[in-house]
Amino acid sequence: METVARVAFVYVFLAAAFRVLGKRELSSMSPFELVTLMLIPEIVSQALVREASLANALAGVSTVLVLVFLTSLLTHLFPKASEVIDGSPTVEACNRERIQPEEILSEMHKSGLEHLSQVRWAILEADGALTIVPEQGHALPVARARMRDEGV
Repeated sequence: METVARVAFVYVFLAAAFRVLGKRELSSMSPFELVTLMLIPEIVSQALVREASLANALAGVSTVLVLVFLTSLLTHLFPKASEVIDGSPTVEACNRERIQPEEILSEMHKSGLEHLSQVRWAILEADGALTIVPEQGHALPVARARMRDEGV
């Protein structure tokens, strides 16, 4: 029964902590966010199997979350730090980044584009996502068009 209570307590703590940090930390991950994702379960697992006290685990997780917050703040305040920490978008470097033509075509189709001539840019974002920027006059991706229409 104590194990169930410990798991429930840690679950509530982590849910609240990630809620406070915001959606940025839960979106596509940078290398630093991946490290965070790897560290937290390791710290928590030790407390759940009683190799470490619950207080020590919560202190460890809190430390990681504070570091994530400070890193996020640093990248927000200093764009150059963002380039070092998160990387920068790569434009027209598909061969160097090993992006297959099929991946570009797939993203084009998701954006409602049928021909390569409709693509202004294909951008490999810092988080690894591929963004298709259509030529002017061509359809925006459905989600973006909906957001534009709703004033978001």
